[in-house]
Amino acid sequence: MKKIGTFLLLFVMLFALHAQDFQCQLSINSSQIAGSNRNKFNTLQQELYKFVNDRKWCQYTLKTNERIECAIMINLSEAAGDTYTGTMTIQLQRPIYNTNYKSPVLNFQDKSVKFTYEEGAPLEYAENSNLSQLTSLIAFYLNLFLGLDFDTFSLNGGNAYFNLAQGVVNACQNAPEPGWKSYETGQRNRYWIIENLTNPTYSKIHDFFYKYHRLGLDMMSESVDVGRASVLDAIRDLNKVNSQKSNIYIVQIVVQAKADEIVNIFKEATPVEKTEVIRLMKQIDPANSAKYNAINQAN
Repeated sequence: MKKIGTFLLLFVMLFALHAQDFQCQLSINSSQIAGSNRNKFNTLQQELYKFVNDRKWCQYTLKTNERIECAIMINLSEAAGDTYTGTMTIQLQRPIYNTNYKSPVLNFQDKSVKFTYEEGAPLEYAENSNLSQLTSLIAFYLNLFLGLDFDTFSLNGGNAYFNLAQGVVNACQNAPEPGWKSYETGQRNRYWIIENLTNPTYSKIHDFFYKYHRLGLDMMSESVDVGRASVLDAIRDLNKVNSQKSNIYIVQIVVQAKADEIVNIFKEATPVEKTEVIRLMKQIDPANSAKYNAINQAN
């Protein structure tokens, strides 16, 4: 019986390891909260790690090298009893074929984080329900990570996960916490992220993610010129989305993650490519126009 029990334990452990969908760095910083219980937040960080890794989020079985590489860093600034307010830094990166390079897909800050957590309380979650504001937040971003990652490998490959993220937003419409509603924060919140990604009007954003990564960066190990041409075509698609409605949130998020990378990609481009990409990026991101002049500076 002891051998059987040991075998079952090993099987469960191996299954849990095999079931992991993410390589996710999770951290909670409570240093701004005077006298806060550090052990409480250490425990919460451990529980969040289990919440992410012990649950099956992806409909496919991902190999170890296919797990989604991301980071969620919660920075708490205020406390009122067991209710906490702060920000959340969101990062997603994607390995590029046949290289050691990891391309940033997301790198931005969610400034509307508020949740309640009692020490020792279980982290409960169910699809299409808001059982816990904290687990809803994490589930929203995990599904967003999956959707964007799959979008970079196949055209519209992330639709199922964007729909799941939309379900989280729908479930939180009556929540008192901020970040979920259409009328908040000048269209710069979770509601508008997923609205932009599921709105057929902005369907070219999915073309951008696919062309930029799969047809662009992934091809550069075989032909830099071919890959760079596809990246430029992807930027044309991004500009089409921006032309439909300037300053939509998903375009701002994309530019925040990609601007420096785009500059580096096109420093070795042809004069014609340089001229076009500088023009496009200044249209898409006029606030940072000066940054794109660096494309004309050779490496």
